[in-house]
Amino acid sequence: MGGFTLTEALVVMGILAVLVAVLVPGLARAKGLAHAVTCRNHLRHWGIATQLYADGHEDRLPPEGVPNPTDRHTNTGWYVQLPAEVGWRRYVDEPWRTNAAAEPGRTWWLCPANRRRSNGRNLFHYCLNQQVDGTSEADEPTRLGSLLNPTTLVWLFDSKNLPAVGYWGFVHTNGHRGGAQILFLDGHTGWFSNRDYWDFEIQRGRTNHPAIRWFP
Repeated sequence: MGGFTLTEALVVMGILAVLVAVLVPGLARAKGLAHAVTCRNHLRHWGIATQLYADGHEDRLPPEGVPNPTDRHTNTGWYVQLPAEVGWRRYVDEPWRTNAAAEPGRTWWLCPANRRRSNGRNLFHYCLNQQVDGTSEADEPTRLGSLLNPTTLVWLFDSKNLPAVGYWGFVHTNGHRGGAQILFLDGHTGWFSNRDYWDFEIQRGRTNHPAIRWFP
C-alpha cells in the first residue's frame, strides 16, 4: 500500500493549519479566562483578610504602609497586617520580591496574567488605594463602618506599577481582556474595561466613573 501522494499531504497540512488557526485563539481565551478567575479569587481573599482584620481591630482598616517597603518595613502596612491575619507568608520573606529570576509559583500576592517581575527591590501586582484613609503622612486609623458606599470605594486593584500603595493612575490598562480587576471595600470584585478608568487621549486615569470611587 503506497504512502500519501503530494496532493493528499498538502490537503492534510491544510486541514491541520485550519485546526491550529481555530484552536489556538480558543486556547488563548481559555487561558486568559483562567487567569482572570485566579486573579479575582486572589483579590477576594485579600478582601476577606481585610474584613477579618477590621473585625479584630475595632472596625479599623489596616495601615496602608509605605509605597516601596524594604526589609526594614516589617511592622506596619497592609502587606504586613493582612497576611498575618490569615497566615500567609510575609511579603518581606518572598524571594521573588527582590529576585526577578525567582519562580513565584502560586501566591496570593501576584496575578498570573501580569508578567512584570521585580526591579531588584519590590514587586506588587495588587496596589492599595491611598485615598481611603489619608495619604502618606496624613494616613490615619479609619473605621470601615465610617466609609459611605463601600460597594463602589476602591480598596485594591490590578496595578501596572511596582508600589504597594498608589492612585487611579496605577491601574493596569491591559491586565485582563483590555481591563483590570478591582476589589471594593465591601469585599466584592469587579472587572472593568480600561476605558472606564483611563483616558487614552490625555493618557491619564479617570475618576468620574460612578461605580469606581477613589475618594471616601
